[in-house]
Amino acid sequence: MILVVDAGNTNITLGVFEGKNLLGTFRMTTKIPRTSDEYGIFLIDLLEKNGIDAKRIKDVIVSSVVPNIMHSFTNGIKKYFAVNPIIVGAGIKTGINIAIANPKSMGADRIVDAVAAYEIYGGPVIVIDFGTATTHDVITEQGALIAGVTSPGIRISANALWKDTAMLPEIEIKKPDTILAKNTVNSMQAGLFYGSVGQTEYIIKKLKQELQLPDVKVVATGGLGKIISDETDYIDVYDKDLTLKGLRIIYDYNR
Repeated sequence: MILVVDAGNTNITLGVFEGKNLLGTFRMTTKIPRTSDEYGIFLIDLLEKNGIDAKRIKDVIVSSVVPNIMHSFTNGIKKYFAVNPIIVGAGIKTGINIAIANPKSMGADRIVDAVAAYEIYGGPVIVIDFGTATTHDVITEQGALIAGVTSPGIRISANALWKDTAMLPEIEIKKPDTILAKNTVNSMQAGLFYGSVGQTEYIIKKLKQELQLPDVKVVATGGLGKIISDETDYIDVYDKDLTLKGLRIIYDYNR
């Protein structure tokens, strides 16, 4: 079995694969400072409580956009799992070509999503990740990542509303019953939800227009991607485990 880890700005998402079979997924908060011992013990406890024998983990692969946790996290993996984790970064085999001006500037999570979308759904493809930031990346039929768009994620926009305005409350992010909001909470929900749908549709429309590929497939992932994909016909596939699947694919390229 292999442990795949996607360390994002908000959450660390983990999955355990046996072959191509995803046995389970788990989440932990990124922003809580932890020592290597705390990471190691927490991970083992998390696996064991979900019926997975941590001793059967033979390899670990990590994608991270949070450099300041990596020393403790990787040392925790080495100490408690007795393996040297594969880190997605420069020099790793991915199966795609990062064909942008500065390939080293591309986030590991975006590379992993691109690999998964291309390998599973084929190219050309636009892959959208509704994470802390919302990213749209374009992969060609030949497997080249050629362009990307980055915008504030839905939670970042929500946080800005209630942190930077004195009278607006913290709210649950969800689709309201109607856009014709009659109270403050529903008004904010309508703006966040329908604003995100509109932004998503417009960016996809412009990408297809400039690519001159009106039928290019669009694949989405990320925590809040489901509520957006359910609302629009512009997204063809929502795959909640896309990033974890991409990590397994990259692992196969490098084992």
